Amino acid sequence: MKSIPFSPKAATVAVAVAVAGLLCVATLPALAQSARIQLVDRVVAIVNDEVITRYELNEQKRAVTAQLKRQGVSMPPDAELDAQVLERFINERVQLQFAKENGVRADDEIVNASLQRIAGDNKMSMVQFSAALKQDGVTLEKFRDELKNEIVLSRLRDREVESRVVVTDAEIEAYLAQAKLVGANQSEYQLAHILVLVPEQATPDQVAAKKKRAEEAERQLKSGTAFAQVAAVFSDANDATQGGALGWRQGDRLPALYAQASQKMAVGETSEVLRSANGFHIVRLIDKRAGEQKAIVEQNKARHILIRVNDLVGEAEAKTKIERLKDRIGSGSKFEDVAKLSSEDGSAPKGGELGWVSPGDTVAEFEAAMTKAPINSLIGPIRSQFGFHLIEVTERRKQDVTAEKSRQTARVALRDRKADEAYQTWLRELRDRATVETKLVEG
Repeated sequence: MKSIPFSPKAATVAVAVAVAGLLCVATLPALAQSARIQLVDRVVAIVNDEVITRYELNEQKRAVTAQLKRQGVSMPPDAELDAQVLERFINERVQLQFAKENGVRADDEIVNASLQRIAGDNKMSMVQFSAALKQDGVTLEKFRDELKNEIVLSRLRDREVESRVVVTDAEIEAYLAQAKLVGANQSEYQLAHILVLVPEQATPDQVAAKKKRAEEAERQLKSGTAFAQVAAVFSDANDATQGGALGWRQGDRLPALYAQASQKMAVGETSEVLRSANGFHIVRLIDKRAGEQKAIVEQNKARHILIRVNDLVGEAEAKTKIERLKDRIGSGSKFEDVAKLSSEDGSAPKGGELGWVSPGDTVAEFEAAMTKAPINSLIGPIRSQFGFHLIEVTERRKQDVTAEKSRQTARVALRDRKADEAYQTWLRELRDRATVETKLVEG
C-alpha cells in the first residue's frame, strides 16, 4: 500500500489562503480532516534522499509488535519501541540504497521460487499461504516485497562482507592447536544478546552515552525485566525483535568475546556489560549442551554420467540421451569410456569417478539414489536440478571423519566469527556515511 504523500508547500498555501479569509466556513472542516490525514503520514526520517513516513514506521512497528506478542514478550514503552524500530528501519534502508547503487538485486524468478518454497515448507498452496498471511493482516504482495528485500540484503552481505572473508590453512591449524591446548570440546551454547553500537569515530561523549545506555539495559535486567523485552528496546542488532536470540551455536563458532563470557557463566546467568570494537554487549547463557565427539558416516565410492537439461536440451531429449548411454553400457561398453566421451560433468575426464562421497556432499536426489543403490549395479536415469544421471556405486564403508569434520568445523567457525565482526563493522561504516535526519516527535 502506498503512503499518502505529504506536501509541506501545499499545506503552507492552504493555511495562507484560510488566513486571508478566502475559504468559506464550509471548507474548513474538510481542510482540518485533510490536515489530520497528512499528520498521520508525516515524515519521521530522511535517509539520504529518501523519506520514511509515519505510516511506513507504523507498518514495521505492527509487524514487530505481533512478533513480540507471539513470543509472549511484554510490550516496551511506545516511544522506545518507535525509536528502536525506526533505527533498524534506517539501517535497512541504508543497505537497500547501497544495494541499488551497486546493482545488487533479486530477480522475480528467484523471489517467486523462494515464495513457493516457503509455502511448501508450511505445507500450503499459494492460495492457502495467501489466506494465512491475510489472517495476520499481511497481503501476499507486501510479504513478497519484504522477501525480495531480504534476498537483496543477503546477497549484499555476501558480496560486501562474506565473499571477502578468507580463512587460511595456517589459521585452521592454529585454531585446532589452541583448541587442543586448552582442552576445548564441542560444547554448544544457546545465547541471547544485546548490542549497543558505537559509531566508528565516536567522540568521548558519544561513547559515554552509549555506555550509559548499555548500563541502563543491564539495570533493567537486574531489576527483573525480561531479557527479550530489554533487547527489543535497547539492542541495535538485527535480531533485537527476536529477543536477541542467537540460537544454538558451538562454542568455537561464537565471537571470541561471547565465547569467553559463556565459558564463565552458569545456565541462566547474564554477563556484565562487555566492550568490543563495535560497541557494548550483554550476553545471557540460556542453555548449554555437550556436542558430538565422534563423526562416523557411511561413505559411497561412486561414479556417474550426467546429461544436463538447459535452454538448448529439453527434458525429453536429455532423458532419451541418458537412456541410450545406459543401453550402451548394458551392451558391454565400459562405464569410464562412455563417461569420458559423453558426460557433461567435471568428473568426465576421470571416467565419472567421484571418489568417496560423504552424506551432504551431493544434492538430495543424487544422494538418496546413491545410498540405496546395490554395489556394482548401474541405476538411473536419476533426475536432479542439473539434469539426468547414471550412477554406479563400487564400494561402501563406515568411516570415522572426525578429523575432517574438525577441520571443516574450524573453517566454518573462523569464517562465521570473521564474517559477523566484519558485517557489524561494515554496517556501522555504511550507516556513518549516510545522511540521516530523524523527526520522530509527537504532536
